[in-house]
Amino acid sequence: MPANHSTAPTRAMVLAAGLGKRMRPITVTTPKPLVEVGGKALIDRALDSLAGAGVETAVVNVHYLADLVGVHVSRRQSPHVVISDERALLLDTGGGVAKALPLLGPDPFYLLNSDSFWIEGARPNLKWLAGGWRDDAMDALLLVAATVRTIGYHGRGDFRMDPAGRLVRRPEREVVPFVYGGAAILHPRLFADAPAGPFSLNVLFNRALEAGRLFGVRLDGLWFHVGTPDAISEAETTIADSAA
Repeated sequence: MPANHSTAPTRAMVLAAGLGKRMRPITVTTPKPLVEVGGKALIDRALDSLAGAGVETAVVNVHYLADLVGVHVSRRQSPHVVISDERALLLDTGGGVAKALPLLGPDPFYLLNSDSFWIEGARPNLKWLAGGWRDDAMDALLLVAATVRTIGYHGRGDFRMDPAGRLVRRPEREVVPFVYGGAAILHPRLFADAPAGPFSLNVLFNRALEAGRLFGVRLDGLWFHVGTPDAISEAETTIADSAA
């Protein structure tokens, strides 16, 4: 990956508004971002990673059980958390970020899902991601995990990646080596002419891919996807084993 042509982002967004239907019955009373894995809420794992990468301000969107999420993140000292309120209408991943753009500013920012995290390898992944950003060539830079180094993920992968880091979508019925790791650096220009209302970020990822401006950086370490109750115990067992 070419050398860094910019400073690391100091602003970020954490997606925390989803309904967590696959996590029921836990999410009947606990919003998915507050589900604990290994004694720590998922959203705190995301925010701790951002704090460690030097992020000063993190926008967190809320919808389902929004007050519980808001109260929880208000207790944090770092990063400073700003709420993007989607109580009136759940906007999906793309619409949620689009609504929050005025809070994120004009520069590239980190985006994290709150239902995935990683155990770091030899290099901190968010700093490595920032080191790969090239403003002249990219609209989005995704952290991608090798499917063979994942816990709680059982799909066929999302992308191939060429030697320059450009991403190519998985063809239907094929298996590819990399899954989106739920972390990215996005430039606000990615959202130019974005759809109104709810829409998936994949709409914009595909647009960037077609323009040759969607790139990836390989995650170093072990990636966890926590989408179901069973995935919690699987993650906790792996975390305990890795610490032994």
